[in-house]
Amino acid sequence: MNTSSRQDFSGIRSFLFVPGNHPRKLAKVFDAGADAVIVDLEDAVAIAEKPATRQVVVDALQAPRSCFGYVRVNAPGSGFCSDDLAAVIGPRVDGIVLPKVESPEILQQIDMLIGEHEQRLGLPEGGIDLMPIVETARGIENANLIAGASQRVRRLSFGAGDYTLDLDYRWESDESVLAYARARLSHASRIGQLEPPIDTVVLQIRDDERFTASAKRGRAFGFAGKLCIHPAQVPLTHAVFTPDDDEVAHARAIVEAFERAESEGSASIQLDGYFIDYPIVDKARRVLALTDRLRQRTA
Repeated sequence: MNTSSRQDFSGIRSFLFVPGNHPRKLAKVFDAGADAVIVDLEDAVAIAEKPATRQVVVDALQAPRSCFGYVRVNAPGSGFCSDDLAAVIGPRVDGIVLPKVESPEILQQIDMLIGEHEQRLGLPEGGIDLMPIVETARGIENANLIAGASQRVRRLSFGAGDYTLDLDYRWESDESVLAYARARLSHASRIGQLEPPIDTVVLQIRDDERFTASAKRGRAFGFAGKLCIHPAQVPLTHAVFTPDDDEVAHARAIVEAFERAESEGSASIQLDGYFIDYPIVDKARRVLALTDRLRQRTA
C-alpha cells in the first residue's frame, strides 16, 4: 500500500511494531498478517543508531506488501523528530505514529511538517495518516483537545507503559489502573468523531492469556484494535476485535426483526428475550458495517 491516493484507513485492528534497525525482522514482518506494521525509530533504536536507521526504514518500506506501513518517529522535543520526518516521508509511507503527544499544539506542528513534505514530494494533501500515542497523565487529560487538533488524525492510540511509568502505577494483570485512561480516550475519540482508539501493547509476549484478557478489556471500552510487539499477538488481536459468526448472525437477526417491526409501526420489540430499540439496532448495524469493511479488505 502507499499514499499515491487517498486511502481508507478504517477498520485497522492490529498495528505490529518492528525495530527499524533489525533487517532480519524487517524482512519478515510484512508477512506476519498484521493490518498495519509500525517500523520503529523510537524506543527500539539506540540513540547512536537513529540517524543511520532512517534509510533502513525507507528501504524496508519499498518492499511489496499487502498491509499498511507506518513509521514511529521520535517524540517532538527529542532532537530527532524533524529529521525523522524529512527522511522517511515518501510515497511508500502510509502513516506516521507520533509518541508522547500531550497537547494539540504539538500535533498541529507535526501535521504542518508532514504537509510541507507532502507538498515538496507531490503527494496527495492529507494522504499520510497521523496516529498519536497518548501515554502520559497530561496527554490523557488533554485527550479531547488532541482528538480535535488535526483532520489528518483518524484515531488515537494508548501507551500504557509510559503512562504507568509517568504516574508510578503498578500495571498488574487485571489492568484496573488503565480504566480511567481507556475511558478518557474512548470518550475523546467519540466526541472528536474519530475512529475508535487503538489499545496499548502488552509486554508479556509469551502470555497469550494475559494478552487476550487485555484485548477484551480494550474492546469493552470501545477500542477497535491493539498495538502488538510480537507477531504471535496479531492473530489474538484479530480474534478479539473481529466480530465472530455468532455475533454477526445475532446482529443481522436484530436488524431484520426490527426493520420488519418498524415497517408495521413499532419501534421496540423483543428478540430471544432481549428488548430491542433504536440504540440496540444502531449497535448491531455497526457490527455489520465493520464486518463488511474487514471482508472487503481481506478480498
